[in-house]
Amino acid sequence: MRVKICGITQIKQGQEIVALGANSLGFICVKRSPRYITPANIKAIADNLLPRVDKVGVFADHSLAEIVTVVNTANLTAVQLHGSETPDFCAQLRQALSIKIELIKAFRIKTAASLLNTKAYTDKVDTLLLDAYHPQMLGGTGKTIDWQDLKQFKPALPWMLAGGLNPDNIADALSRLQPDGIDLSSGVERSPGDKDLNKVTQLFKQLTINN
Repeated sequence: MRVKICGITQIKQGQEIVALGANSLGFICVKRSPRYITPANIKAIADNLLPRVDKVGVFADHSLAEIVTVVNTANLTAVQLHGSETPDFCAQLRQALSIKIELIKAFRIKTAASLLNTKAYTDKVDTLLLDAYHPQMLGGTGKTIDWQDLKQFKPALPWMLAGGLNPDNIADALSRLQPDGIDLSSGVERSPGDKDLNKVTQLFKQLTINN
C-alpha cells in the first residue's frame, strides 16, 4: 500500500519517516499553510531521499507557471492539486509538465454526492485523493470523512484516503475501505510540520498487524 506522510519540513524527519516505511512524502507549497516549505528546502530534503520515494508537492489554485517552476526547482516527482482546479487546468498542467510527473487531484468530501465530482477527472489525472471537508482549511484538519459515504466508491483510477487518519483509527478505516493508499499529516504530528516519530512508528505497526 502507498503510505504518504504529508507536511514534511525537516530533512532528518523525512529520512527517518522513509526508513520507517513511508514510500511517499508530501510538501506543502501553499504559503498560507503553517506547513509551508520553500522550494529550495524541499529540494534539500528530496535530494537526501532514495529515488523510490515519491516527492509530492501540494498546491492549491496556483498558476501553471508557479507549479512548473516549483516542480523543476524542488525535484518533485508528483503534483497534488488541492484547490478548485478544473479538469481543463489538469490537462493543461499535464502538457506543461514532464510526462513522468504524477498528477494527484484532491477532493474535499462533504457528503456522498461530493464523490460525483471525481468522475470528470478520470482521464486527466493519475490518482485521486479524498480528504475531509472543512470550510476554511484545505487539509491537515484532523477531521475524518464519513467512511460510510465511501463504501461504494470504486473509481477507475487509484485513490488515496486522507482526512483525520492516525495510528488509533487506521485499522478501523482499512477494515471498512480498500484504498490504494493512505495520506496522513496532523495525525502523526506534535505541531504543524513537526512530525512525531513515535506516532509514525505506531502507524506502521498497525499497518503490519492489519496487512
